Amino acid sequence: MDHTQSFRVAVIGAGPRGLSVVDRLLTNRRASAHRRPLRIELIDPFRPGPGHVWRTNQSRLFLMNTPALFPTVVPAGDTVRDLLPSPAGLSFNQWRELMGAGTSAADSLSAGDRQELAALGPADFPSRPLYGRYLEWTYRQLQKTAADDGVELVHRRTEALGISREAAGRLIVELEGQQVLATDAVVLALGHLPALLSPEQARLQDAAQRHGLTYLPPAVPADVDFSRLAAGEPVLVRGLGLNFFDVMAAATIGRGGRYVSTGQPAGRALRYEPSGREPQLIAASRRGTPYRAKAKLDSYVPRGVHLRWLTRDRALALRADGLLPGFDHDLWPLLHRDAVWAYYSTLARVAPAELNGTAAEFQDQLEAALNLPGPEWDAAKEAVLDTYVPSNRRTNLEALAQPLGRRPFSGAEDADNAVLAYLEDDAAGSAAGEDDPLKMAIGALNAGRSLLKAVVADGGLAEASWLSELRGWFEPLVEGLASGPPPERIEQLAALVRAGLVHFVGPDPRFDVDEARGVFTASSPWVGTEYAASTLMEAMMPPNRVDRSVSPLLAGLIRDGLARPKVMMSADGTPVLTPGLDVTLPPYRAVGVSGEPVENLFVLGLQLSSVQWGTAIAAEAGAPAAEGSRTLQDADAIAAAVLSAAASTAGSDSRATAPEPSAGQDQPAVLG
Repeated sequence: MDHTQSFRVAVIGAGPRGLSVVDRLLTNRRASAHRRPLRIELIDPFRPGPGHVWRTNQSRLFLMNTPALFPTVVPAGDTVRDLLPSPAGLSFNQWRELMGAGTSAADSLSAGDRQELAALGPADFPSRPLYGRYLEWTYRQLQKTAADDGVELVHRRTEALGISREAAGRLIVELEGQQVLATDAVVLALGHLPALLSPEQARLQDAAQRHGLTYLPPAVPADVDFSRLAAGEPVLVRGLGLNFFDVMAAATIGRGGRYVSTGQPAGRALRYEPSGREPQLIAASRRGTPYRAKAKLDSYVPRGVHLRWLTRDRALALRADGLLPGFDHDLWPLLHRDAVWAYYSTLARVAPAELNGTAAEFQDQLEAALNLPGPEWDAAKEAVLDTYVPSNRRTNLEALAQPLGRRPFSGAEDADNAVLAYLEDDAAGSAAGEDDPLKMAIGALNAGRSLLKAVVADGGLAEASWLSELRGWFEPLVEGLASGPPPERIEQLAALVRAGLVHFVGPDPRFDVDEARGVFTASSPWVGTEYAASTLMEAMMPPNRVDRSVSPLLAGLIRDGLARPKVMMSADGTPVLTPGLDVTLPPYRAVGVSGEPVENLFVLGLQLSSVQWGTAIAAEAGAPAAEGSRTLQDADAIAAAVLSAAASTAGSDSRATAPEPSAGQDQPAVLG
């Protein structure tokens, strides 16, 4: 056929990762000498840009857990190194500055958007709907770029239900309404998907139906009907991670309550004045405490943190020699050194009088211990700390996974007071920023996390170590320390505890149903108090597991053999089904049930969780593409593969042409 036939790419999922794919397709095509006509079909029932999670009509009380200076969906100018800059987009912080400059670009913003932007600095935490505005604006810029370059960019506001493969190799996408779309390549940028309930959750949901109780399953916070939380009534809340703070905000200031300054130091800086319409939240998690808050900084990683032991060269040394490292044996000892140094060098700087000796002498001795090889360093480090640091200023990083320890409490009040002390201390540490030793140690762990993402990706870690070490203990530890909420949320939670509106079940909670009373119950073996309520809420997202997804598209791909979950081998040789899809090395083609890759089916984002670590974290503006901006590098690799296929098949396509709807508009699918 004529070589002018458009090469058709379907990007399923029009949220942030879908935008990144579109941007990389446009950018790489513009730089290419071979510009075959291109048609990009964005398939998503939600608006392109915000997608499902970041839609702009959700509550402004829902905040991001990264500051404005952090996220981007495109390599904008010099904000992401190693990739061609986007001709269309900006990082979120660049967009924030543009919108605040009083230009006509801000005309589409609402009064609420403008008010928020006026108070938002680069180190502040934006609301999710405002980030959705940025994503909307980015999509409009991509539309303009596509039109200027003669690329058809179409949004189909519908859901993809399935994918099948023609004998010729093209993929047929089934859409809602019994429509189909013939494509040359498909990119799965699916994001968060609904999932089956766990057996325990299904049991609780069944009990709710039998007893007329209210059970709210895992969900995107903007999808939750918070009006179902009755004023003045107890609500059991499972989960003290990021979703909990959305529940907290919606149930308090979302009901008309307000926080008032007390004039006291951080930790006790706020007092809560209730409206009288709040429920009473009874919260629980395995640790018994919420995630630690972000520190107040003018950068994402503290400026005083510089990784000295977990360097890129050291971390990749074994892989360069053809060996697979183990996390506990090879990588954690390096990062552990960096976190120890960050903590104690900060302590020596801010509280030298508390040391038994001079700060300079202490740091010299500690550095010498940390530089010892093999297992010798840990014992030498402990000897130095025993000599110089009083016991009340010592820290144990691994013990931070159990902030309440493993001790019994005398009752509910004792447990609440212990968590309140934790909250007040954490808020004070966040306010101190780079002058808080623990926040600096956490900053080192966060810096190391970005490097580890690059080191362990794509088979860079022994499978048994990935399962039992990196994902088994380190991921929960670092998430609880470094993935926490904005600092004001911890300050607010402390005020709510003092106001008697939030209580804590205790560590290792058990949720059950009292069949005789017809109520949900929650208790901790460490507290001995049983709470009861007619409402139980899961403060968490649906699990990111492809084997539990109820998405018709993903379930169908696995059922029909076009994709399969990845299996890893544990230390004892037992095969373990992992959460993500099996894929090739980048550009991440899906691997089918036969073990062969599907040439024109690509995967990006959360469903790569079995070959990457930290897939839910946004791309970081200013970070190297292989580390903090890995999502953009992956999108770039996929775009390059798609465009290479388009160039190689130009002039050899034997498809019959079909009428095409006009670009840039929502249209019913056509057979192409």
